Amino acid sequence: MSTPSSKKKKISAAEIQNRRARYDYEVIDSIEAGLVLIGSEVKSIWLGNAHLGDTYCKILQDEAWLLNCDIEPYTHSSHYLPERKRSIKLLLHRKQIFQLHRKTQEKGLTLVPLKIYFKFGKAKLLIGLCKGKKEYDKRQKIAKEETRREKESVQRKKYSF
Repeated sequence: MSTPSSKKKKISAAEIQNRRARYDYEVIDSIEAGLVLIGSEVKSIWLGNAHLGDTYCKILQDEAWLLNCDIEPYTHSSHYLPERKRSIKLLLHRKQIFQLHRKTQEKGLTLVPLKIYFKFGKAKLLIGLCKGKKEYDKRQKIAKEETRREKESVQRKKYSF
């Protein structure tokens, strides 16, 4: 019989988020895609050594690609080390690719990577179909957050002893 304290703890994988995307874009729709990774890139992503800051998605020749993806090399790798910034092919159904391509042809819509995470041991990318925010939209959101925070702090002060 095993006791709760003797169970092995599960190591959780890192979730790499593109925080700037939610600030600069309004996410209309999102879709999950697989990633074609090389060797030690999987372990590097698992440890959280990837950045989505300057990354973007594009459909080229009926294939979806993640361009300019920055994955740091895995330090304990002994063999082939892929380039740090490279293009990664995305695994999507052909119907999904055509739908995304058609939607991105509309005015102002673009594909933005939102986060990389692991699902059932496979690396996945959440792609957002986004529309760019205007500067005044960003200001309104910031003002709304500030008022919410002020209300919460007033309530905390009111009920604290």
